[in-house]
Parts: sequence; structure tokens; C-alpha cells
Amino acid sequence: MPLTLGQGTGPLAGLKVVELAGIGPGPHACMILADLGADVIRIDRPGGGALSVVADPRHDLLTRGRPSVAADLKNPVARDTVLDLVAEADVLVEGLRPGVTERLGLGPDDCLARNPRLVYGRMTGWGQTGPLAQVAGHDMDYIAITGALHGLGQDKARPHFPSNLVGDFGGGSTYLVIGILAALVERGISGRGQVVDAAIVDGTAHLNAMASAMLAGGGFTEERAANLLDGGIPYYDIYETADGEHLAVGALEPQFFDELVTRLGIKDQAPTQAELGRYDELRTLIADTIRSRTRAEWTEVFDGTDACVAPILRMSEAPEHPHVKAREVFVERDGVVQPAPAPRFSRTAPTLTLSPHRAGTYTREALEAWGVADVDGLIDAGAFVQA
Repeated sequence: MPLTLGQGTGPLAGLKVVELAGIGPGPHACMILADLGADVIRIDRPGGGALSVVADPRHDLLTRGRPSVAADLKNPVARDTVLDLVAEADVLVEGLRPGVTERLGLGPDDCLARNPRLVYGRMTGWGQTGPLAQVAGHDMDYIAITGALHGLGQDKARPHFPSNLVGDFGGGSTYLVIGILAALVERGISGRGQVVDAAIVDGTAHLNAMASAMLAGGGFTEERAANLLDGGIPYYDIYETADGEHLAVGALEPQFFDELVTRLGIKDQAPTQAELGRYDELRTLIADTIRSRTRAEWTEVFDGTDACVAPILRMSEAPEHPHVKAREVFVERDGVVQPAPAPRFSRTAPTLTLSPHRAGTYTREALEAWGVADVDGLIDAGAFVQA
């Protein structure tokens, strides 16, 4: 079946994006753009990347929503064809080490010369400049030097990292998308494109602005499990249930705390929020009480109340939670349960388009859809590969 552009239903319908395939935050950013309706063409290496988190390409959700084209970017013919795509695009996204696209002839100067209105999005950990710009790194390294990792976790002896959510996707892809959309808005005024340098170190520091504010104001101590939102107070913490599961308790405000201790049945015994010297006593009381029933039993007790208590679900359980299910936070597509596009829009609701597939599956169809001539000749010349 031939591909047709403009099938996206989200608010970015009509936007054209060229993605030079990378790993982690770059693909996640392009998944967001595709989810929101943009036409994204993904330029993969023949055979795909060396690092994949899944064995079955159908499960590689970060590549959903856009066709994969396999290209040998060291081949001048492939490079020139990508520049032809860039000439018709609104955005290019790349997540390679600084200087790589320049050596390939696909750097910002090359691309903006072909299309002065292009927004050139660059996704790295350290950024395009600075002493570490050319050094390898991963999520935990980037969040380590911004101060964010030090305070994570409730273990006073050592930090704990929350997989790669804070850096790659919080400070990384999210900020890349923000930067791209902001540059597109500015282009509507100036008529000119520009380069977006999205670095995980920059985004993570910005993401952590509230902690910076509390530190500056004296309301934050650089000790784990000692602050308002890190388990330092007993009514904002995680507690084990009778069956070895857990509840998230976040009853910060006085009225929510009152609901918490009432529903727990300990209102007459519990120290108040103002009795800081009795917090250890309060924590023990809450812990012992919650440990007396199962997660399911407590879920029923707190369901629909303002106690700010929620069961901590496994990823496999989350799609069946009544609220998550009612909002269709997860959807099933081609037998794979996956997050639905987010956020939501009143007029231009996003819908999923292409499912993930092997690198190069749509080489011929995607290039033809983007108006590239003599695709068979490009494949025969070895510049592109049809999987």
C-alpha cells in the first residue's frame, strides 16, 4: 500500500519532519511529534541501530507513527537525497554526537542553506558546547552533574535513579519538543528557521527549578528523605501493605491529612502535622496501620476520597485501573498495549498511525510519498535499502 502524507489528525497535521535516527530522547521527541499529527520520515541505518531495547520491532514504541527509510548517509547520493527532503521539511531532528552531522554534510549550515525556514533540532546529553560536549555519557551522568540525582530516593546513604525518566525524557525529549515548537512559532513571525540545542543537562536543571527555589530560600536541605516531597514527612511517603504491595500517600494539605487519618481509623491517636517532634511516631503509626490490610482493601477504603492515597501499580496492572481505563490512557494497537498520544485537544484529537516496524520497511513508499524521484535507482545504487 502506498503511503500518503497528511494522515495525522492532531494539531501538528501538515508539519513535515526529517528524523536522523538516534536512541532514547530523540526518537521519543519524534514519537511525540508524530503522535500529534506531524508527517515524520525516519532515516535509519541499514539494519537499524546497534542499541535496541526490544527484540521485536513491533514493540519499539519510540519509533511508532512514522515510516522508516534505511540510508547509507556516508553515500553522497543518500546525503543529497536527505537534503532534498530537508528542502521540503519544517523540522530536522538529530541526536548524534556534536560534529557528526557536519561531517556527513547534513549539519545546520548545510541544511539551512537549502531551507532557511528549517528548525534544526539537536538532542544531546551535554549540549553542543562545553568541556564535556564530545564525551560519552548516559542519563544518570547528565542528571548527576545538575544536582538532580543527589537528592533522589529515600535512602539517606545513597541516591537512587528513576531509570532514565528524569534525564532522557524529562530534561531531554520534552525540552527538545518545547524548543522546536517555540522556534516554529517564532518562525511564523520572522520567517526564519534556527538551531535548537536541546541538552539534557540544561533541561534537567530547568526541570528542577522548584528545588532550586527552595534551596535558595532556605526551605530545602541537601539530605535525602529530609524534605517536603522526598519522604522527609510521614504523610508524603510510600507504605507497604499486608500483601507486600505498596500505597502512595500524599496528604500534604491539612484537609487531606484529616481525611487520611480518618480513613485509616487513627484520627484520635495520630499526632498533628504541626507536631514536628512526633513525626517518627506518626510515621510508625501510619506504617503499622497500612500494613494491617492488603493493597486492594486500602484501595477500596480510599477510592474517590480526598486523602490523596493511590495504589502503586505495576506497569502491567496500570491499564486496568478504573480511572486510567476510563480515560483510555493506554490503547491496544496490533496486539501491543501502549500509551495513547498526549496531551488531549478539543478539536484536533491525535490518533495513532503507523505501528513500529523494521528499519527500512517503508524506504520506497516513504521516499515516493515525499516526492523523491527514481527511488528504485537510489536503491539500486546502494544509497538506500528496502528491507
